[in-house]
Amino acid sequence: MEIRNVISSDYNVISPLINEWWGGRQMSDMLPKLFFVHFNNTSFIAEIDGEIVGFLIGFLSQSDTDVAYIHFVGVNPEYRKKLIGKQLYNEFFNEVIKNNRNVVRAVTSPVNKVSIAYHTKMGFNIDNGDKVVDGVSVFSDYDGPNQDRVLFVKRID
Repeated sequence: MEIRNVISSDYNVISPLINEWWGGRQMSDMLPKLFFVHFNNTSFIAEIDGEIVGFLIGFLSQSDTDVAYIHFVGVNPEYRKKLIGKQLYNEFFNEVIKNNRNVVRAVTSPVNKVSIAYHTKMGFNIDNGDKVVDGVSVFSDYDGPNQDRVLFVKRID
C-alpha cells in the first residue's frame, strides 16, 4: 500500500464513492473540492495497485496554533480491518508533530457508532457535551438545529 498526499484531481475519484462507502448515507456534500485544493499537505490517500482504498482529509487550525483537525476519513468497505485507517491517522499525526501541534480534534454524528468506537480505540477522548445520547456525551445543535455532534480530542506528545 502506498500513502501519498491528496491532489485536487483526487476529488473527482473520491466524491462519487463517498455515499457508496457510507452505505447510502448522503455524505458527499460534507467534502467539497476546496479540501483537496487547499489542504493537500495535511491530507492523504491510501492506494493499492493504483486504486484509492482510503483517504484522510485534515488540516492545521489557523485559529488555534496548537490544534490540527481531522475533517473526513473513509476506507473502502472491502478493505476495512486491514489497518488502512490507522496508517492514514498515523501519517496525519506525523504531520501534526512536524508542524509543532500537539492536539488533534475530530467530530462525528452520534448515530455513527463505528466512528465513535474507532476514534476511542485510536486514543481520542470524547469532550463533555451538554447532553448524553445512547451513553455518549454530545453537543446539542453543534452543526445547526437537530445536528448534535460528538467531539473528540487527542493529545500528541
